[in-house]
Amino acid sequence: MFDGLSETKRYILHGTTTVGLRCKDGIVMATDTRATAFPGLVAHKNVKKIYEITWNVGMTIAGVPAEALNVLDILRANARLYVMERRRLIPVRAVASLASNILFSWRYYPYLIQVIIGGFDDEGYHLYSLDPLGSIIEDDVISTGSGSTIAYGVLEDVYDRDVSLEDGVSLAMRAVLAAIKRDVYTGNDVNVATITRNEGYKEFGLEEKKRLLSEISSRKI
Repeated sequence: MFDGLSETKRYILHGTTTVGLRCKDGIVMATDTRATAFPGLVAHKNVKKIYEITWNVGMTIAGVPAEALNVLDILRANARLYVMERRRLIPVRAVASLASNILFSWRYYPYLIQVIIGGFDDEGYHLYSLDPLGSIIEDDVISTGSGSTIAYGVLEDVYDRDVSLEDGVSLAMRAVLAAIKRDVYTGNDVNVATITRNEGYKEFGLEEKKRLLSEISSRKI
């Protein structure tokens, strides 16, 4: 018998590699840009998978883009209302908890997504992962998607909690690049964003990424 939900998961949850790192002076997020609709089909080569929720919080997505963007819109609206009403930054844990509640409330017809939520608040820098049922875990290093096992191999070998933001960016990109080389559902390019107290959420432009990729390619990974 055809199980629509199981078949949808089997086809859609193959793709993507996303990475989040907590550094001593900021949060780093990196993703690939390939979208796979069915096994063997590259649906799009330049998909955005990192988004700003509010000035101090960002999010990566893996899974069904439409469902992830629906959750993103809810988080953005509530985060901005919080800032306007209370005149202060929203705690990162509050954003992650709201996302957890949304996902858990749809547990019988779950959103087919995995997300990483990270940023800073009055208590410091925080990084959370959430699964489709709303389970929430805080960690220093997180990777999701089909290439996550490959990415973790790079991250666990090098990462430590005192890593600088600059080195964290390089490490996150190296982890995604390793997944691109070995996971067929990960590919094409790397997008990177940082979240710091001085600059808030910042996405890297094309020239900055080219420079970093050139530096990484000149090293032995």
